[in-house]
Amino acid sequence: MRIESIRAIPGLSGFFFDDQRAIKAGATQRGFAYDGPPKTAGFDRVREAGESLIVELELADGSVVTGDCAAVQYSGAGGRDPLFRASEYRPVVEGVVADALRGRDATLFRDNAETLEAIAPQRSGGDRLHTAVRYGVSQALLNAAARARGCTPTDVLAAAYDTDPATAPVPVFGQSGDERRTNAEKMLIKGVPVLPHGLFNSVEKVGREGEALREYLAWLADRADALGPASYAPRFHVDVYGILGEIFGPPYDRSEVTEYFDSLREAAAPYPLQVEGPMDAGSREAQIARMAELRDGLASAGVAVDIVADEWCNTFDDVRAFVDAGAADVVQIKTPDLGGIQRSAEAVLYCDGTDTRAYLGGTCNETVTSARACAHVALATDAAQVLAKPGMGFDEGFMVVTNEMRRTLARSSGAAPGRPSTDRPGSPERSSADHSSGQSPREDGDSREARSAGGGDDD
Repeated sequence: MRIESIRAIPGLSGFFFDDQRAIKAGATQRGFAYDGPPKTAGFDRVREAGESLIVELELADGSVVTGDCAAVQYSGAGGRDPLFRASEYRPVVEGVVADALRGRDATLFRDNAETLEAIAPQRSGGDRLHTAVRYGVSQALLNAAARARGCTPTDVLAAAYDTDPATAPVPVFGQSGDERRTNAEKMLIKGVPVLPHGLFNSVEKVGREGEALREYLAWLADRADALGPASYAPRFHVDVYGILGEIFGPPYDRSEVTEYFDSLREAAAPYPLQVEGPMDAGSREAQIARMAELRDGLASAGVAVDIVADEWCNTFDDVRAFVDAGAADVVQIKTPDLGGIQRSAEAVLYCDGTDTRAYLGGTCNETVTSARACAHVALATDAAQVLAKPGMGFDEGFMVVTNEMRRTLARSSGAAPGRPSTDRPGSPERSSADHSSGQSPREDGDSREARSAGGGDDD
């Protein structure tokens, strides 16, 4: 079945664009907005309404499939592509992108996605299309292949990368925002497998000596016992945005830091704990070195707290660098920052055969369409966890991602219908020979079923 035409419609996203440079430089929040001038190119204000670009592909049978171009909340920061404006990129999608994809066989997802990746932007700056454009158009290509083959997007991805999809929902990670107590209690009542994120993005929230975070984890463990369903065994995951690096260094005192992490473990007990973004070292190389040092220190001290790579881990190459260096127990794969959605799948699969787990993340500033597409990536690659998105209200994103996985699993018969040999199954990135660890891929017995019920992978 052929792709007949491509349209693009400016739309909304699930949250806002924030000028991170201005906020870090001292822009003060007044109500929901920020005072002060923007500092990142493209911003008119420090906080602006999020935008998306809805992509519609019409197929030869008259059916229409969609994908949503979206970018992260802190667009234009940390080496990311510039602020995404739907009106600016609409002619790109309806022009050079449409010209390259019109008439192509919709069943060949991976070939079409690679064609998209190779398109020159035909505008100043960069050598590829904006990550948001590649992200949204690739979602539409994935849905087009599923429609043309009469199968699910999970089946399409499994065919493209020769994977055995998860047989139960991948554990969903809930994001509380600043309502870290109210939203955490909502998560506990609903039995969310991984929670609560917490948004600990200031010294004030963490505590001058880290005491506020420790007290919060003790409260969370207590509330989990009181509110969680029977046999509930969640995994706690908190994001500290590099703040611990400010509290405990420089200089870095290894014994002081490991003792503090052990106190966090004790506060969270009996639930396993992972801490995202413990420090921000200022560059990818420095971040990898500091994360690896911390991970080794925790292991040597017998402190069972996992660390999660976030800062300076944005692109596929970044993910590969962190995994190869053994610098994290978990890496976040920030789906919009990788461009085409197939790159997120490849990043998850790169973790296969290593002792690093893949967290398929993203941003609150996505859409329902992109969140649903990512749910299929999570299932097809059997990721360790997947973010509930879009938005910062928690309930809506949890519903969207969970329901999409349950619908897909209910439809699946265990085989991928319409799996053609011409879509070149198998990914060179997945080979264990690519990993410095030299470990073999995980065994088929590493089922997600136990984790979906209990909430996490304790490997």
